[in-house]
Amino acid sequence: MNKKEQLAQWIDAHFDEEVGVLQQLLRMPTDTPPGNNAPHADLVADLVQAYGWTAEKHVVPQQEVRDYGMESITNLIVRRPYAAGGPTVALNAHGDVVPPGDNWTYPPYGGVVDNGFIYGRAAAVSKCDFATYIFAVRALEALDVPLKGGLELHFTYDEEFGGLLGPGWLLEQKLTKPDYVIAAGFSYNIVTAHNACLQLEITVHGKSGHGAMPETGHDALQAATRILNAIYGELPELKKIKSTIAGIDSPTMLVGRIDGGTNTNVVPGKVTLKMDRRMIPEEDPVAVEAQVRALIENAVQGVPGITLEIKRLLLSHALRERPGTETLVASLQQNAQTFIGEQIPAQGTPLYADARLYGEHGIPAVLYGAGPRTVPESNAKKADERLDLDDLRKATKVVACTLFDFLGA
Repeated sequence: MNKKEQLAQWIDAHFDEEVGVLQQLLRMPTDTPPGNNAPHADLVADLVQAYGWTAEKHVVPQQEVRDYGMESITNLIVRRPYAAGGPTVALNAHGDVVPPGDNWTYPPYGGVVDNGFIYGRAAAVSKCDFATYIFAVRALEALDVPLKGGLELHFTYDEEFGGLLGPGWLLEQKLTKPDYVIAAGFSYNIVTAHNACLQLEITVHGKSGHGAMPETGHDALQAATRILNAIYGELPELKKIKSTIAGIDSPTMLVGRIDGGTNTNVVPGKVTLKMDRRMIPEEDPVAVEAQVRALIENAVQGVPGITLEIKRLLLSHALRERPGTETLVASLQQNAQTFIGEQIPAQGTPLYADARLYGEHGIPAVLYGAGPRTVPESNAKKADERLDLDDLRKATKVVACTLFDFLGA
């Protein structure tokens, strides 16, 4: 039996334990917002201590977290150094999740296993890959063969807000600088590139007035409608822009939230819009932001009594392939061929993730982990989010064998 077969055999023998760990991770809520995620990090640190590992707890200062709109963040790094002469490979998954919402038929924090699936918020994105990565590393170390280089597990809690206080914070604080990164993803494809994202909060200020005498006010909603028309009027032009990267199509733009007004019979004095502009990797984020701001400002230019505030909520850069990405891809594809039985593609995605933050520091990063072929199949961010446990088993084997390719002496 070769070493990779031994890795797979160990994972099979410990798979019930892996599922049990995932159930524990799912049963502690990490809804973001509100984002009180430090207790989950404490749980993970206790879990890995049972394996003889120490999880460094990197607590983001409370004021930074509060200013950011969350309650608590403790990011974890588990370092596993081996013999000199090899690379450091980091595995990153995030524990923060969007709130569960309604219409669940399984308890969102139950970790229920039914008919080969495990159900719960973050079952597919991305608490599953806490389990994938922990058990891949355990399998590798159980081989009891010489290893070179080092492994790091990065468990972070800020992906839903953009990652700046998750991987971004660990990197800015110079707490880590791995040579390669595998971040949470899905089993049937490797993501090597993803879109950038600009989010703006647009506040339209007018003046309230009595509904019976609307001329006494300046209608902020009427002005906001001009902005909405300008934004949505731009969509046909965006459709003409095409990415050359497989899996990524065109830029998108939408307004996801509108708040404003005082009452039915009052001229709205203030309206706030929150908008999202996705950029393909070929676009320049600085130029796009300038264009979008000009589009908004021009829409209400000269409208009496109307002023604008435009606040940037997020500017996340694209993930792009870097030298070294192809080495990660080749190993993952070869091992997926063995354990999944097919050639899985390496491609882009229109989503964005905090793996980009490693790329911004020059580190080759790809997304790969446990999950289905497409996001909709997993019900990610919807009711009854679920993971096929067979995908968890396969992904753990693929990751373990990829780590062996990089670190086996």
